[in-house]
Amino acid sequence: MGFITDIQHAFQLHANKVFAKQMSAYMLDHFEFYGIKTPLRRQLAKPLLEKYNLEIRDTFRTITFDLYDLPYRELHMVAIEIFEKQFKKSCEKKDIELIERLITTNSWWDSIDFIAKNILGNYLQYYNEDIPEIIAKFSNSNNLWLQRSTIIFQLGYKEKTNEQLLFKQCLIHKDSDAFFIQKAIGWALREYGKTNPEAVLNFVKANTLKPLSKREAIRRLL
Repeated sequence: MGFITDIQHAFQLHANKVFAKQMSAYMLDHFEFYGIKTPLRRQLAKPLLEKYNLEIRDTFRTITFDLYDLPYRELHMVAIEIFEKQFKKSCEKKDIELIERLITTNSWWDSIDFIAKNILGNYLQYYNEDIPEIIAKFSNSNNLWLQRSTIIFQLGYKEKTNEQLLFKQCLIHKDSDAFFIQKAIGWALREYGKTNPEAVLNFVKANTLKPLSKREAIRRLL
């Protein structure tokens, strides 16, 4: 595809070995990097997104996973940003299968936090009748990132937050020893605390959370 060829070429031309090494180390060497930081990545991608607008619009699902099959993290981030933008315009119920694939492929906190909030979170606003089934499936899986997504997908919902569901997911996973689950619980509660601080404080007081989760949940409420 023209877009993928051209964006690879643009990124190769602006690759920075020093930044690449630093960025890879920051991500615990899970991924290869060109060494292109986010502002420059978006700057380089913008004219190509405009040039290949029709190609991307018509085939964004395929393009997303073609980019995801490549080793460079910058291309993964382009992929999920394309998917997020395009699926808002043409979201289909079956896209949950692709969203699950996005969450469970090339998984790390930087991609998952974007996908959970901006893709899964938006999808479940379109198809809110499917929330119980999808959240139960993801929550009961053995995949850390699916579990994390069930805790944080309501970030940004504010007053539309399903408080009962948020607290339920926190309780289901409250005994997890996984750092990214403990952190997610604290983060989700802290964010909801901006909308309903009393409810969050009462929840934290009434339940025994891991120290990290509790600390993160209430650090702006006391």
